[in-house]
Amino acid sequence: MDIGEIYSDAIQYPSSDWKKVIILGIITILSILIVPIFLVMGYVFRALKASIAGSEELPEFDEWGDMLVDGLKVFLVGFVYFLIPAIILFIGIGGSIFAMTPTGDPTTFFALFGATALIAAIVAFILGLMLYIALANMAYYDSDLGAAFRFSEILEIISQIGWVDYILWYIVLVVVGAVGGFIVSILNFIPILGTIVAALVVYPYLSLINSRALALIYAFE
Repeated sequence: MDIGEIYSDAIQYPSSDWKKVIILGIITILSILIVPIFLVMGYVFRALKASIAGSEELPEFDEWGDMLVDGLKVFLVGFVYFLIPAIILFIGIGGSIFAMTPTGDPTTFFALFGATALIAAIVAFILGLMLYIALANMAYYDSDLGAAFRFSEILEIISQIGWVDYILWYIVLVVVGAVGGFIVSILNFIPILGTIVAALVVYPYLSLINSRALALIYAFE
């Protein structure tokens, strides 16, 4: 299955059961209450698990406790992966201020900060690529949190997929997200109703596309 086939399948996947898409959309709207956002993450992760296991259908909304725990795990994995570049950036800011203090020369600050920001951005990009496969790996190992941090295994999976193919997959993912964002921006011109439609349909649909596409590229290895 090539990249085109992956996204052709992924785009059609949520439409197999619009009722479940709408239910996910309702939970998305309720995410202003904080806890439901983890249920959203948990359900999208469940769709990832089901797709990796070979299912062609959207999973059921049941075992809500397990779904909430999975959502918390997804959040934790994402937090840890982006904590590293954040730490690099904060160290860079602190170091830049410290280096500038004796001389008062702002050039020193901007030079050191710029270099650190570049390093942090590169690290964030690499870890961002790894994060997707980390989540897929956790899904493959039945929500085992440790599977998301087996870095050598994750890099090996990406190598088996092929870095070029994987980055191409990632670029298409960004494009799909941009198209979704464009649709949302149009809907936002419709007061209240547009926002509701975006939360009820567009956001959950995009999340499920991402989940399905990730499962397919992971299985592709």
